[in-house]
Amino acid sequence: MVAVFVYLCASKVSVVFITVLTVHTVKFYLKIMCAALSSFRRFLHWGPITALSIIKCITLTTLYMNSMWWPPNESFAAFAHQALFLLLSTLATYNYIMATVTGPGLLPKQWQPKDPKDTEFLQFCKECEGYKAPRSHHCRKCNRCVKKMDHHCPWINHCVGWANHAYFTYFLLFSILGSIQGSVVLTCSFYRGIYRYYYLTHGLAHLASVQFTVGSIIMCILGMGLAIGVVIGLSMLLYIQLKTIVSNQTGIEIWIVEKALYRRYRSQTEEPYVYPYDLGWRSNLRQVFNDECQTRGDGIEWPVVEGCNQYSLTCEQLAQKEEKRARTRTYKCIANVSGRWLPIFSQGWRVCVSAPCTDEPRIRLQPGDIIRVTRFRRHWLFGEREVNDTLQKRKSPRKGPIRGWFPRRCVVGLSEVPDSADSSEDSPKGKAAPVALAATAGNSNGNGHSHLKQQQRNGHSKKYM
Repeated sequence: MVAVFVYLCASKVSVVFITVLTVHTVKFYLKIMCAALSSFRRFLHWGPITALSIIKCITLTTLYMNSMWWPPNESFAAFAHQALFLLLSTLATYNYIMATVTGPGLLPKQWQPKDPKDTEFLQFCKECEGYKAPRSHHCRKCNRCVKKMDHHCPWINHCVGWANHAYFTYFLLFSILGSIQGSVVLTCSFYRGIYRYYYLTHGLAHLASVQFTVGSIIMCILGMGLAIGVVIGLSMLLYIQLKTIVSNQTGIEIWIVEKALYRRYRSQTEEPYVYPYDLGWRSNLRQVFNDECQTRGDGIEWPVVEGCNQYSLTCEQLAQKEEKRARTRTYKCIANVSGRWLPIFSQGWRVCVSAPCTDEPRIRLQPGDIIRVTRFRRHWLFGEREVNDTLQKRKSPRKGPIRGWFPRRCVVGLSEVPDSADSSEDSPKGKAAPVALAATAGNSNGNGHSHLKQQQRNGHSKKYM
């Protein structure tokens, strides 16, 4: 009886164990499938589709023309030449896919430092409901905070950052080398093809190996143009990437350092700013082109130069944000703003021609909206619309972003303090910037054109940097 009882207990334990193991196995494979679907969804975007189409168009066209210009079965050199081109094309495609699938490394939502006291040195992200780690920035395209964010690349439909910076740089390098070889093959093939009749009539039949049809000559010209365009465009981008890697600065950090140097130049009292992450070009290169970098580090803590700490850059960012808030001006909307990129029918051609050359969003406004403006152009302003929680509960929330660009002629200033430094630079005659209008409820309900004329008379059409 005891043996039977033990056998039954062991059987039940085995069944429970197998059930638990099966459930965990199913959950594990479901996570893998979800990750695979999420990665595959990255490629269903115009950027990856266009990039992969260009790569394959250059590759297939070059292989077809090379089979007539220098066939790989003709000699070992011809075989090695085509094998090298296929290797470069494969490496470019592999690094492109890895840069897209790997991603830059996303900071967990609601992230906080280990020591709660360190939060005073960090910026808070409202979207992720957590703090931004050093060198992390929020990407409005990915809607997440990205570790060591360099930029958001539409061609990979992802950001370039801590985890995929090396893959992205390798992709640029191999794409350029492959496109250089492809452009040489296509140019020589095109030359041989258009001079085929000359070779045949002058006893040079061995050079008349390229024979064009209508379709092949179109593909040759198209592939040649794409290859040369890739070489020019990606060479400039590769130069920028190598420049940032050697100095261990991202594109965003370059702008932060420039503003830090300008702040100290204006004040002439603070000590010179020292960038904390420039460890020398050899160490800087090892941080990116090193397979152990991702496993050894976490993209949050970084080695710094002597005399700096983990929060040297974040403290500078907080100081710049504080100055930005001091420059903030309050405006009130007096006319509807559609939020379109080129509002030619509602705002006129002059506003459309001077639109900011940036992919930052445009916001919709209604009369009575209050906007906090931080950037100023001649015909455009950049700011954040104040959201009234009470009205949002009563009405359906307004679609579109609350932070972005909008035409300057549709708003009127509530308060503005003249800045003698800015006015001396921006005013064409060196005069001080005038104080803005004091808008009232009665003015906001009046004629918008009268406010525009008064703003122009008071000098509000000037460009503020």
